[in-house]
Amino acid sequence: MTNIKSTGLTRRGLLGAFAATVVTAAPSYSNAAGFLRGGGDVRRISMFSGRTGERLDTIYWIEGQYIGEAIREINLFMRDWRTGDAVQMDTRTIDIMAAAHNLMDVNEPYMLLSGYRSPKTNAMLRSQSSGVARNSLHMRGQAADLRLQGRTTAQMTRAAQSCAAGGVGRYSGSNFVHMDCGPVRVWGG
Repeated sequence: MTNIKSTGLTRRGLLGAFAATVVTAAPSYSNAAGFLRGGGDVRRISMFSGRTGERLDTIYWIEGQYIGEAIREINLFMRDWRTGDAVQMDTRTIDIMAAAHNLMDVNEPYMLLSGYRSPKTNAMLRSQSSGVARNSLHMRGQAADLRLQGRTTAQMTRAAQSCAAGGVGRYSGSNFVHMDCGPVRVWGG
């Protein structure tokens, strides 16, 4: 099992310096948009992949700045696990994921089902399911399919919708929610 985790001394120093700024209470649904516009001093994302066995728990934003090392770790973590291809994930999607997670007031990490998808992987999945878009935002590094054991898809959908910052697809039958930074829209049930 590979663990992707913070290893840079510089970031550890930053985390120590800003540890007091972490707000432990989850923002209300009405504050989600404010969080995405910079209302949070620290942004964190925590995920695991059942496909690769990897885990990621990192602070990727401090005081208005993305942390390059953390974003690179996220990009690697969210790679197409079938091909090993990775791209620069759109930080807007990461922000939506983090904001929705905070709104749900959970400690458990997201289970990442799909982040980046290569065109080859997307074509293969599309041939097996009518629910895969031809021009999926997954192929641009702008989408993620996520699951939480401690929250229903309805709860996850409401939290992501509250961000009013992208697309939210609810796949109750498969127990996951799609979040992306594309146009604001909602689908599924």
